[in-house]
Amino acid sequence: MIEDRFKLVKKSKTFARILRAFQLQNKKVFDIGCGYGEHLVNFGKGSVGITTTQDEIDYGKKNNLRITYSNAEQLDTLKLNENFDVIWANNFFEHILSPHSFLIKLKKFSQKNTTLILGVPVLPKITKLVYLQKFRGALAVAHINFFTRNSLILTVERAGWIVLDARPFKLTIPFLDRTFASFAPHIYIVAKNNPDFQYHEKKRKEWENDKMYSDLLKINS
Repeated sequence: MIEDRFKLVKKSKTFARILRAFQLQNKKVFDIGCGYGEHLVNFGKGSVGITTTQDEIDYGKKNNLRITYSNAEQLDTLKLNENFDVIWANNFFEHILSPHSFLIKLKKFSQKNTTLILGVPVLPKITKLVYLQKFRGALAVAHINFFTRNSLILTVERAGWIVLDARPFKLTIPFLDRTFASFAPHIYIVAKNNPDFQYHEKKRKEWENDKMYSDLLKINS
């Protein structure tokens, strides 16, 4: 039931902590892979969600939610000339073909102080923990990308985002929550856009005559 999805979000203490910590109810948020709008409905004025499912778009329209069609792998073709205070993508990053390209293309919708909140299931630092039920979500058959907390941080940083935090938001006290992060099956990366990001000169020279990468270089010109 669609209503059950909304109820689960309302009951989520983790989402409530994130909502309060970043005042998302007052922020213009870009919700990537928004579903029926179960998170989007909690965000501030001007917030937009994208999905590739027509039923979700129709539901959003009926409920005064701004949901539009777009494939998140092709954000460079999305005709949405707006910047957002926050970009929200939860349980999405592990599904896409090109995580790095996705992170770079997000800059099209970002300003200097835009915050990225990226929720991703992760593999445990202690590898044998993966056999525990709570960690098996990271290995779901629909997932095509797999991260540890550290590799997730590096992936985001190398795409021109400044990582401010990486924790599960399960505990109220941030210090304890970060300590627990090494044993958490799901991490939220909190990062700021770095508008001055440039690929290393060596990488730019590798790509400068390759049409396949020209769009990535243009975004960072």
